[in-house]
Amino acid sequence: MTEYRRLRVALLGAGAVGSQVAALLLRHGDELADRAGAELELAGIAVRDVDAPRDVDLPKELFTTDAESLILGADIVIELIGGIEPARTSILQAIGSGADVVTANKALLATHGPELFEAADRVGASVYYEAAAAGAIPIIRPLRDSLAGDRVVRIMGIVNGTTNYILDRMDSEGADFADVLADAQRLGYAEADPTADVEGYDAAQKAAILASLAFHTAVPLEAVYREGITSITPSMIEEARAAGFVIKLLAVCERIEANGAESISVRVYPALVPNSHPLASVHGANNAVFVEAEAAGSLMFYGAGAGGVQTASAVLGDVVSAARRHIAGGVGVGESTRANLPVVPIGHVTTRYQITLEVADAPGVLATVAGILSDGGVSVATVVQTVEGEDEPTARLIIGTHRATEQALSATVDALADSAVVARVVSVLRVEGE
Repeated sequence: MTEYRRLRVALLGAGAVGSQVAALLLRHGDELADRAGAELELAGIAVRDVDAPRDVDLPKELFTTDAESLILGADIVIELIGGIEPARTSILQAIGSGADVVTANKALLATHGPELFEAADRVGASVYYEAAAAGAIPIIRPLRDSLAGDRVVRIMGIVNGTTNYILDRMDSEGADFADVLADAQRLGYAEADPTADVEGYDAAQKAAILASLAFHTAVPLEAVYREGITSITPSMIEEARAAGFVIKLLAVCERIEANGAESISVRVYPALVPNSHPLASVHGANNAVFVEAEAAGSLMFYGAGAGGVQTASAVLGDVVSAARRHIAGGVGVGESTRANLPVVPIGHVTTRYQITLEVADAPGVLATVAGILSDGGVSVATVVQTVEGEDEPTARLIIGTHRATEQALSATVDALADSAVVARVVSVLRVEGE
């Protein structure tokens, strides 16, 4: 048997992902050693309660509540606590002690990423985070390394499995949002408080990480425009299908021209995706990231975006990379955020829209609506009208527009809402992926 140098690995957290990481590290230690060129010794697992029940049977002697001592004695620290604190303090402590860090903490990276990367640069350490953006899907390394010599133009990602599961069920079964959300909670796809998922916060954190990598620019979380899916109804799903679209919660990161300078837009919202686009066929709780680059063209990364054992795969890939760096020596590779492109507000974005209105079924209404759109600089591409009711009939207008700026569209929708002929603006959905 080959003799390897031993590296001590500290694991912080033993939840769904942490427990699987520990189990795989113990089970496949010999194979991982051959790949890494070093023996990976699981030195301990720091938890709040050593006696808490866990899904995976792990040796009791590995558990400790003394995270600090575990960190200070480790070569590689795996942080799977989640949240901001104490994760941030623990990671900074690990970096300060000379350890490399592996984390899946999207919230921490989206809010404190530059601080952590700068701390690592100062001491020549590395922070690895393949599992932070899309679970088991390898997307961090492709963006950071494989496409470093290319120019990424645009990213569209389905990066939240819970919302994709909900929208997919609504599309395939015609079910209501609340009913599918309850099923998602029973199946473990959604938390008891699903706000982070259904309101787009989780996807926004991942969008900030992906955009920072793709455009070599630090993207603060507060610069990411965000909408959730709680307003999506079965009728909106049906109208999308009739027009040849499917509704997906998308994280969109793209280069745009704004104020005469190259800029970037980072946004999360439910969007209409053409049935012909690869993202339209992403079903269930799966994730997918569609990358458009100048030289490489279109690239699709697809797979499980969550799950304990699936995410553990990405974490352990980072552990092997960190071990190889330790064996090879030298300083860690820092993050490339020197482009410093401005991140512009949503108003600068240009796309097509589908506007659904409830209006009075009376002569001249369509002309009035068309006039308001024209005055706002929004050109009509298609109109579908349906009439409901007999005594006091109301019409439903589904208007597809040509490309327009978000700023022009927003002002126009406000004007429509204030018009005497419009009873209600039912929905406004953007079209992406054409």
